Amino acid sequence: MILMSGPCVIEEYETLCAIAETLQPLANHPKIDFYFKASFDKANRTSLESYRGPGLEKGLEILGRIKKDFGYKIITDIHESYQAPHIAKVADVIQIPAFLCRQTDLIVEVAKTDKIVNIKKGQFMNPADMKHSVLKAIKTRGGTQATYEEAQKYGVWLTERGSTFGYGNLVVDMRSLVIMRAFAPVIFDATHSVQMPGAAGGKSGGDSSFVPYLAKAAAAVGVDGFFMETHLEPQKALSDGPNMVQTQQLLDLVYKLLEIENLTQS
Repeated sequence: MILMSGPCVIEEYETLCAIAETLQPLANHPKIDFYFKASFDKANRTSLESYRGPGLEKGLEILGRIKKDFGYKIITDIHESYQAPHIAKVADVIQIPAFLCRQTDLIVEVAKTDKIVNIKKGQFMNPADMKHSVLKAIKTRGGTQATYEEAQKYGVWLTERGSTFGYGNLVVDMRSLVIMRAFAPVIFDATHSVQMPGAAGGKSGGDSSFVPYLAKAAAAVGVDGFFMETHLEPQKALSDGPNMVQTQQLLDLVYKLLEIENLTQS
């Protein structure tokens, strides 16, 4: 099971270090391929006043310390094409944010690195149309077609994080996991899928109590991994606190997901 987990945004090193330490049982689990996640910049925050993160240089420095101190592989977001070679010096997976999943130049620049490309499906996208975003990365790396095998070979993943449902809410169509898995490995983002965009007065709200239900449903359908943001104290997190799972609860949930995977694969 691929597992991407960590806080939404980089806060101070001490907070990241405490979270990273708590996640060690998952990172050391023989059936988990673990990636520590945190963003150096949240460039699409609802409000100008919202905390964005420490920025590219300082953020990569902090993630580099986590990588060195814990031996974790790293995933972080990219927002502009020029950032790709800088991020590639630290990250093992470079993530295309959902709002940017059709940005050709961005996908191409990330694909020019030797890192895994994780493209988040836009909340506005038909899952079948994500095949074209996958193909942009595959062709940049010398491939010719968007199939699960080609995407796996060339290191291109997709992440489902829910679809727009009216205003201020998202819904997950579990069929999208099956549709997209026909042409790429699929990660299920259980925490952003419970987000309520703009529903908290100038920032996004959410309801993390639904995370276990959606995650277990995705495990039953069949996915390649999970993306779940976590924090020691979600209520104090500087970004996406209402969506995040408290770290000890995350450990319990991941073990349940492994049990479901074992059942579906037996």
